[in-house]
Amino acid sequence: MKVFVKPPRPRSPPAGAGPTIVIDTREQEPLPIDGLPVKQGTLVSGDYSIRGAEELFAVERKTVTDLVGCCTGDNRARFERELHRLRGFDFARLLVIGNPEDITAGRYRSTIPPASIMASLAAWEVRYRVPVVFAPTVSDAVAYVEGWALWFARERIKTAEAIARAPQTL
Repeated sequence: MKVFVKPPRPRSPPAGAGPTIVIDTREQEPLPIDGLPVKQGTLVSGDYSIRGAEELFAVERKTVTDLVGCCTGDNRARFERELHRLRGFDFARLLVIGNPEDITAGRYRSTIPPASIMASLAAWEVRYRVPVVFAPTVSDAVAYVEGWALWFARERIKTAEAIARAPQTL
């Protein structure tokens, strides 16, 4: 699990340019993305993606409260199915808004021991290959989603340009 206050960002594109963030229509409290274009859409997995890369890029967002709720019973099974679907993505993250200390100190409403929640996170990272990143604030979470989208799009463009420049011999 990683905790960074501010993710590194490539230079921002001109206004209105750059990748368009797709926010799942089921997202109840969408992050206030303001540095990139945004549209709503139905995503197969995750809460945030990039238009045209919906099956390649996904960010699943949880608050600490949401995350704790995903650690028991039917909610756990449903959430693990979601994480399993994310395994096939080129870029997938579980973005938790809050601090790991909120969990380890038991600052949530549940009888689930903090050690059990942290162990679940560690197991999910390994089992589903979906890194867990904590963002202390909503604005940090926005910066992560925007930064990841910009980096992902930039790398895909570099790959496409390299393919276009490659000799066309068979």
